[in-house]
Amino acid sequence: MTRSMSTRTKDDGYERDRLSFGLVASAAVVALIVVVGVVVFATSGSKDQPSVDAGSPGAAEPVISSARGFAAATVDVYGRRVDVPNNPAGQPLAQNAAAQHKPTDNDWLTAAPQGTAAQGGWQQVFGASVPFSSSDGPSRLEDGLAVGYAHTPQGAALAAAQISYRLNARPADAALVHRQLRMGATQLQAYDKAIDNGKLPKRQPEPVTRYLVASDAFQIEDYAEDMAIVRLALRGEVPAGQQTWAAVRMIMVWEAGDWRLRLSNSQAAQTTYVTSLVGWTPW
Repeated sequence: MTRSMSTRTKDDGYERDRLSFGLVASAAVVALIVVVGVVVFATSGSKDQPSVDAGSPGAAEPVISSARGFAAATVDVYGRRVDVPNNPAGQPLAQNAAAQHKPTDNDWLTAAPQGTAAQGGWQQVFGASVPFSSSDGPSRLEDGLAVGYAHTPQGAALAAAQISYRLNARPADAALVHRQLRMGATQLQAYDKAIDNGKLPKRQPEPVTRYLVASDAFQIEDYAEDMAIVRLALRGEVPAGQQTWAAVRMIMVWEAGDWRLRLSNSQAAQTTYVTSLVGWTPW
């Protein structure tokens, strides 16, 4: 599924868009360098940073509806099942709060949320694969945003995957940025200016979103009532036959009754590479 930069065709203008967002040419480190690609590049004044061209090929903006249920399932670039909700913003699952883990549980930091391995656990939302649980959220949609995550490590991991992937798929989703991201005033003003100037696409085209595939596992690096440090393991290429994952580190903050993604000044420094998922939690 890897696409080579040396074999571009006339349709590979899409590839340039993908690279301009900090996305690599393999299905490896996918676009989850999200906040770099969408926010930092858009808000930086450095001449060395890639520019974002809203005039590049994009996808039609879907109509967010109140439709429920699922259409026929599909598969991602690795052949894994992804359910397609009738509402392009997703289909929250019925929640069972009793299934949430507690601080007294031995696996408080290492357990997976319930439901992600069942039907509807991974859904194609605006082209990206995002996780939904039946225990830790998201519990509902508000204005097309997935909200209502449990105040648990599992809820923080779900929110990290949902928010980052949704922003990758829809870089100009100002409602998501203002509500579910936390960043400095200067960065936020620059982001809003980029929106006003048409520098960010409303939605990425399918040749980009096809690489926004499910992470293989997550890890809670640290957890407190007000903050969680979450890492997502993104499957990468297999150099010399050795499987590699990009481990993307994100800081989640608990604010106003839900998890938000706090923007780091150097998201690239938050990405490392691992060759084993020992110690990680499979979804």
